[in-house]
Amino acid sequence: MNTVQVIPLRAGECFNFAAVTGRGEPWRVKSFPAGFALIVHPQRGPVLFDTGYSSLVRRIMRRWPGVLYGLVTPVRLDERETARAQLARLGWSASDIREIIVSHLHADHVGALRDFPQARFLLDAPAFGELRGLQGVKAVRRAFLPELLPDDFAPRIQPLTFTAAPPGLSPFSEVADVFGDESVLAVRVPGHAPGMVALIARTHPQATWEGDGAGLTVLAADAAWTVRALREGLPVHLLGRLAFWNAAQEARSARQLRDWLTGHPQAQVIVSHDAPEVGRA
Repeated sequence: MNTVQVIPLRAGECFNFAAVTGRGEPWRVKSFPAGFALIVHPQRGPVLFDTGYSSLVRRIMRRWPGVLYGLVTPVRLDERETARAQLARLGWSASDIREIIVSHLHADHVGALRDFPQARFLLDAPAFGELRGLQGVKAVRRAFLPELLPDDFAPRIQPLTFTAAPPGLSPFSEVADVFGDESVLAVRVPGHAPGMVALIARTHPQATWEGDGAGLTVLAADAAWTVRALREGLPVHLLGRLAFWNAAQEARSARQLRDWLTGHPQAQVIVSHDAPEVGRA
C-alpha cells in the first residue's frame, strides 16, 4: 500500500458567532479558516481536497442573491491565500492539478474550482445530484453558489465507487479507495450537506486500518466545526443545525466518525474550519 503526504492549507476565512458553531461557546464573533488540503501521491502527484474560497466568491457575494450568503457568513480573503497562489509557492501550477476530491459543494469548499481547468472532480454522486437543480435564493439557502462550478462541471465528474470496507473501518460499512492502492479511503458522512465525504489517509508506511490510528490522518471536512467538537461529540447550537441538509444524518455521520476515532485514538484529525490537530499522525 502506498502512502501520501497531507499538507493542510487555508484559503480565506469566514465569520460567525462562536455560540452557533458549538453549544456552550460565547456569543462573540469568531473567525473560521476555509480549510482545504494538498495530498501528494507518489504516482498521481498533487491532488486537492477541496479548494477554499476564491476572489470569484467575493464577486458573487456583491450581487443578488449571493449577497445573502455574505450577510450570513461574511468572508475575508487575501489573494495570496488562494489555492492557486499557495500551490505556486509550493512549486506547482494550476495545470499540475489533475484531480480534485470534493467533500461537498458548499461555497467555501468549491470556491476555486474554476482555477483548475485540467482537473477532474472526484465526489460522491449525491453531492451534485441533490443540488444541481437549485438556483437563486433556494441555492444560497443551502450555501450553494452554482456560478462557482465550471461550465463543464458535470462531464468532469468522476463519481467515487464505494465497496465493502476492509477490517478496521467499522462502523463504516463501505469505503471508496480513491487511488486504488488503499493510500486514501473516502467514507460517507452526509447530513451537513448531501453526499459529503471525509478521507482517511495513510501517511506512514507502518500504518494499518486495524491499528491504533498512528500514521493515519482524517480529513473530516465539515463533520464538525472544531476538532474538539468532533472528538467529544459536542453539538452545535440549534441555529447552526438549521443550516444542515439533514440534521439526523449529520448527527449519525459525526457519531460514526467519533466512534472510528475512539478505536483509532492516535489518528490525526483535520476539520475544515479549525487548526489542524498536532502531535498524533
